[in-house]
Amino acid sequence: MQATAYTYDPETRTGQVLLDDGTPLPFDAAAFDAGGLRLLRPGQRVRIETATAGEAGGAEGAAGGERRITLVTLQTF
Repeated sequence: MQATAYTYDPETRTGQVLLDDGTPLPFDAAAFDAGGLRLLRPGQRVRIETATAGEAGGAEGAAGGERRITLVTLQTF
């Protein structure tokens, strides 16, 4: 899935992306680290992978249907 980087804190390696419908979705340090990036700037197009509660690799205890980002990396063509 594609998104646009919205916020990024280099100290905590966390931030948010905006989905193409304008919905913000936060990511944690583990998702950032999984993508192998060193820096993210607002406005960059990124590729994200998500998991929902109940999926393999989904967040334990997450509300039903809640999406979380598991990987953030640069979008390449």
